[in-house]
Amino acid sequence: MSISVEVWGDYACFSRPEMKVERVSYDVMTPSAARGLLEAIYWHPGMKWVVDRIHVCAPIRFTNIRRNEVKDTVSARKVQTVMEKGGELYLATPESIQQRAAMVLRDVRYVIDAHFEMTARATPTDNPGKFQDIMCRRLEKGQFYHQPCFGVREFPAHFQPCTQPPPCPEELKGEKDLGWMLLDLDYSDKENITPHFFRAVLRDGVLDVPPMYSEEVRT
Repeated sequence: MSISVEVWGDYACFSRPEMKVERVSYDVMTPSAARGLLEAIYWHPGMKWVVDRIHVCAPIRFTNIRRNEVKDTVSARKVQTVMEKGGELYLATPESIQQRAAMVLRDVRYVIDAHFEMTARATPTDNPGKFQDIMCRRLEKGQFYHQPCFGVREFPAHFQPCTQPPPCPEELKGEKDLGWMLLDLDYSDKENITPHFFRAVLRDGVLDVPPMYSEEVRT
């Protein structure tokens, strides 16, 4: 069953994996980011979201910002100590925090067209109609499991059900080659998670998303 969700926000960052240190966003939302946003609203082990297309409903605008990031991780020994003796677990030293530049999108708005498929983990009481009703209800009420975001948690996403996508911005009409874009990560082999890429082409503001294992997808 399919569903359309309109999402918007002040900023977004869909990081390009080839940029090692500084964050640089793709021109538009990636399918994996769209799937993650839908899962933030409603997720169930008996279903999986598949993104079909993404409508870009606002002009593509970039801006530069600086963000504070944590460069260290908490060691397993510290975690074990807190579990055994109690206390708080956090990083708060100046040496653990560093500023990094980021090229992000601003004033974004998209419509995500997606459908879900039943998985082997569905129970006898699970069915597509049930999941469709729950998702529609959560969209109407603005409910979510955790705050949907555009790439990073600092950039929250607002959402609502969509019956008709907004008109395509004039500057996005025609065809625009966005280059190779991350489609999603393949978790079928837990010890060897594989990224899948596709040639992203924006046609009149619409990005069509190919199936994960189609011929036009590369690893």
